[in-house]
Amino acid sequence: MTSNSKVQRIVIKIGSSSLTSRHGEISHKKLEKLADEIVQLKDLGHEVVLVSSGAIAAGYRKLGCLKRPNSLPEKQAAASIGQGLLMESYSKLFLANGYVASQILITRGDFLDEDRYKNMRNTLNVLLERGIIPIVNENDTVTIDRLKFGDNDTLSAKVAGLIDADQLVILSDIDGLYDADPSKHVHAVLVEHVNEITPEIEATAGGSGSSVGTGGMKSKIEAVKIAMASGITTFLGNASKRNIVKDAVIGKARGTYFKTETPASNFNQRKKWIAFHSHPEGEMIITNQAKIRMVEDHKSLLPSGINYINGQFDKGAVIRIIDSSGHEVGCGVVNYSNEELLHLLKHKNHTGIGQPYVMDINHFVCHLDVPITV
Repeated sequence: MTSNSKVQRIVIKIGSSSLTSRHGEISHKKLEKLADEIVQLKDLGHEVVLVSSGAIAAGYRKLGCLKRPNSLPEKQAAASIGQGLLMESYSKLFLANGYVASQILITRGDFLDEDRYKNMRNTLNVLLERGIIPIVNENDTVTIDRLKFGDNDTLSAKVAGLIDADQLVILSDIDGLYDADPSKHVHAVLVEHVNEITPEIEATAGGSGSSVGTGGMKSKIEAVKIAMASGITTFLGNASKRNIVKDAVIGKARGTYFKTETPASNFNQRKKWIAFHSHPEGEMIITNQAKIRMVEDHKSLLPSGINYINGQFDKGAVIRIIDSSGHEVGCGVVNYSNEELLHLLKHKNHTGIGQPYVMDINHFVCHLDVPITV
């Protein structure tokens, strides 16, 4: 990969094990190293968002726990302590170099709701345009299991897509992707470039590699899939290496670079939200003619193209589109509630003349355009 001197928008994810000491406390030496390398990028004019783990790991000892807690209330309490400690440390380090840091706490629900999604994007854009360094973390103090990202690898990939980042840099305590588990195979070889996530690559991914963090290689590969589907180059490497951040951005770091050779779909923000972040609330089974109309002719869905409706949903909800063979065609925003649609189908005009659009083609994402199930 050749170096790239143009100004970029970069998301950097740092794992818990790369920020804390072996006793679970914040390592100021590790924090200072990371901050210094981010400052180097800022001095070059790059825009940087930091997705930082470490809140629970930094706070659980202050809570009186001898080891990382397992219960949700204790985790949330530890995060409420640790998040403040992290932000205090980051703020001091960045201010010493003339940069202001901000804090953004996110839940999966913020991505599922389109208005909150837009608000997050707008806020981050303003901060980046003003030269601020946003520090993002999952809101562990209030998040319930069904709204958790599970790890900050996934969160960082979603944030990268949200702000149209040029590059995602995932830093952890591993050197990158190997062709076998290096802890079990002494002859495992580091894979430097990946253009496609194959079943073989997914099969080599394991669980969490550290008792301090929550994400292992498996979660990192899932994050990479999300980033690659958005056309974002991703680097995976070891946070302890000298100048790893700057070298990753210019393409000279030791690690693994993931970059798809397939051009990314030129989606607007509405379609990105539909494809990568929305939560379908129902489904419509359509005719073969309607499938051809939507997929090949790029025309909107009419009532005459619908066979069945499943689920309860309101106008403006995202629903799945299923063909007559049971295969998912894509998903999109529906113009009617399920009750309105049932009434509409009873009186639909089979000639197609004067039929209202059930789903505008501009609010539909097809599986052929992007793997929306990543």
